[in-house]
Amino acid sequence: MSSDELGWSELLNLGAAIAVAILAGLGLGWLVDSLAGTGPIFLFLGLVLGVAGAVRYTYSELRKYLKT
Repeated sequence: MSSDELGWSELLNLGAAIAVAILAGLGLGWLVDSLAGTGPIFLFLGLVLGVAGAVRYTYSELRKYLKT
């Protein structure tokens, strides 16, 4: 496999990073909601931020392999 192709380890790392970003956003949102005594507003905000972070990380990692 050449250096410009994705291997299983890179894909597994990417998937784990996506999962961690989303779960971290959800966890922090839940924590803020429970401490502030609010509804699930921060949970949803954390989800949105986690997904945004996962998309940004995915784009930056896959950009290394995309040819422009």
